[in-house]
Amino acid sequence: MAAIMRLYDSFQSVFDKNGDPRTANWFLMSSPLPTLSICLSYVFVVKVLGPKLMENRKPFQLRNALIAYNLFQVIFSSWLFYELGMSGWLTGHYSLKCQPVDYSNSPITIRMVHACWWYYFSKFTEFMDTIFFVLRKKDQHVSTLHVIHHGCMPMSVWFGVKFTPGGHSTFFGLLNTFVHIIMYSYYLLAALGPQIQKYLWWKKYLTSLQMVQFVAIMVHAFQLLFIDCNYPRAFVWWIGLHAVMFFFLFKEFYNQQYNKPKKGKQAEAVTANGKSGDSKTNGHSSSAASNGFNKQAADYYASGGDLIHRPQAAKSK
Repeated sequence: MAAIMRLYDSFQSVFDKNGDPRTANWFLMSSPLPTLSICLSYVFVVKVLGPKLMENRKPFQLRNALIAYNLFQVIFSSWLFYELGMSGWLTGHYSLKCQPVDYSNSPITIRMVHACWWYYFSKFTEFMDTIFFVLRKKDQHVSTLHVIHHGCMPMSVWFGVKFTPGGHSTFFGLLNTFVHIIMYSYYLLAALGPQIQKYLWWKKYLTSLQMVQFVAIMVHAFQLLFIDCNYPRAFVWWIGLHAVMFFFLFKEFYNQQYNKPKKGKQAEAVTANGKSGDSKTNGHSSSAASNGFNKQAADYYASGGDLIHRPQAAKSK
């Protein structure tokens, strides 16, 4: 036991010695273990406990909860975007070419540090995306990749807040919150029902926006590999490679979803109860499924839809 405690003390001293003293005593910032525990608990709940509890239960009807949740995310993301912008990116205080971390206690710098801390908490609120899938028994959307990504993001952002709260990599948060404003607005409108869903023709462009976001993050991060900038290379690689991975995942989904041959599209038309239509069964469009809410896979990064969605023809009765 004594050896374990010495090992823990040595481990903790690394964070105490090298961490930003401004965030050292903030909630969940003193040690990575609480965040790690929450992330592991999330994985256990959505992959083991949740599906087990729902095994013999009917899916929950969560339309009102989904409306409230998506509205909250729109408001929260809007506020985070405003704070990150007014702390540097939208005021001319930050440089797109090279922005070292400011470790001073000036008001605008502390505002950015707080924005980073709240952005860290936003990664926990996004756990609800997966929990709603579990409660609605949409287990096919709770993919391993989705869970790994959501489970790792709070831990990744924790290191940023602990060591580099501010500076170059906060550009990722700025773009990410902007995209989330649009993304959760889309989901909010979709949750309102079929009368609104017919106007959501722009979901294709939501996927395109995500891809543009990742390209911008790649370029912004990797430019520091070729210029002299006082910013940690480890964070440059982490942010840049993260963007590369998700760009190609989104590209694969985009090609599968929107670049299908015409014959393939015709083959996917569903005929049910003598009626031919675009995935209609019993006279109801699949876009209005699940109590009027359909989380398209247009944003795998934040909502966990299948990357490759292949609609299957309904079986005739």
